[in-house]
Amino acid sequence: MTRLLLIDDEAPFVRAMRVSLTAMGYEVTSASTGAAGLAKVATTVPEIVVLDLGLPDMDGLDVLKQLRTWTEVPVIVLSARHRDDAKVAALDAGADDYVTKPFSMDELLARIRATLRRRPGGAVEDPIVETDAFRIDLAAKQVTVNGEAVRLTPTEWNVLEVLVRNQGKLVSQRQLLQEVWGPQYTTETEYLRVYLAALRRKLEPTPSQPRHFITEPGMGYRFVA
Repeated sequence: MTRLLLIDDEAPFVRAMRVSLTAMGYEVTSASTGAAGLAKVATTVPEIVVLDLGLPDMDGLDVLKQLRTWTEVPVIVLSARHRDDAKVAALDAGADDYVTKPFSMDELLARIRATLRRRPGGAVEDPIVETDAFRIDLAAKQVTVNGEAVRLTPTEWNVLEVLVRNQGKLVSQRQLLQEVWGPQYTTETEYLRVYLAALRRKLEPTPSQPRHFITEPGMGYRFVA
């Protein structure tokens, strides 16, 4: 199931959206304020965010701008603001699409599918990644070694998922900290050492000579299948 976070404060609308999206195979979480939405992006690591601009504690544009300082998660903006300058402002702030209210559910679903297809790591169906030592099923949130499931803590899984979704790319220490622990974490590199060591102990054939979870000294980490 594709993880979707809906940030909107209209309870009846959220309930209706949750029912419709869940029926279409999405795993839906919601937040009714901008602050709660930012926190949930950090803790639930959604694959797409649907963001209303009219929030009680802060403007949705400010939420979007804060997100773009630490994550590239796809964001579809919902708004009753029909003026072109509102749409331009949202797109310039980092929105992937802009949908004006009222809209049909079919239209929103089509926009979600199109946005997921366009963004790296945003496939509607999560991939299975195989190495010579272990198998990762991102959709099932499961790792197996020789067919046996390996238990990972939630944080270990989140670190693993960020690295795997950026397979072959350098993930900076700052990016990894912020995507797993939240935007306020920028220098706690000891967290990364602890959790990478745990992943290597559980998954690498020779933890002291890792082949899949590579440290780039002073920069970050790279996952290589």
